[in-house]
Amino acid sequence: MGPNGSGKSTLSNVLMGHPDYKVTSGEMSFRGQDLFSMTPDERAKAGVFLAFQYPRTISGVSLRSFLLAAYKAQMSARHPDGREISPITFQALLQQKMDEIGMDHNFCDRSVNEGFSGGEKKKAEMLQMLVLEPKFALLDETDSGLDIDALKIVAEGIEKLRSPERSFLIITHYARILDYVKPDRVHMVIDGRIADSGGPELALELEEKGYKVKSE
Repeated sequence: MGPNGSGKSTLSNVLMGHPDYKVTSGEMSFRGQDLFSMTPDERAKAGVFLAFQYPRTISGVSLRSFLLAAYKAQMSARHPDGREISPITFQALLQQKMDEIGMDHNFCDRSVNEGFSGGEKKKAEMLQMLVLEPKFALLDETDSGLDIDALKIVAEGIEKLRSPERSFLIITHYARILDYVKPDRVHMVIDGRIADSGGPELALELEEKGYKVKSE
């Protein structure tokens, strides 16, 4: 958790290889792989996923086509000896995942996030995560501006994929998502640095007393 945007935006942009960000020192490894030496698509194929605070719109590309292309690219990298999935089989998988989060099947035919409400965009993000089954998911303020119903959808998406083989990093300014997702560890970020760490109780303490107490 962080009191300002200094930590979260840099981390998510660096993780996904934004061209405006240059790493001058340090290292970032994932399952024995050097992420800094990889291109953004290589990181995605390795199982890294980013849920944006403000998901982008992709006009002219249907959600179904987008997810099919992403799924085929990632699964072929993770399972090079596996059989390629057919569009019909993928459609069944996609509809199953949409049912799990209560998403109308008609969204498959719409352009990615075009005309979507805030809650619908977050549903689409969770759908992507459920379909692609990443090994590590960074959720960059994905709870920002959500009503309770949409917040529950995000939490349910996390819980459906939660396992010892998968990790989540949830960046948030608020503790309310922790009413639905119990974290293993909580880190407080101030000015881009971890100022304190603890269990779930740390988030509740910060919510009650604020960041100033911890930073003094």
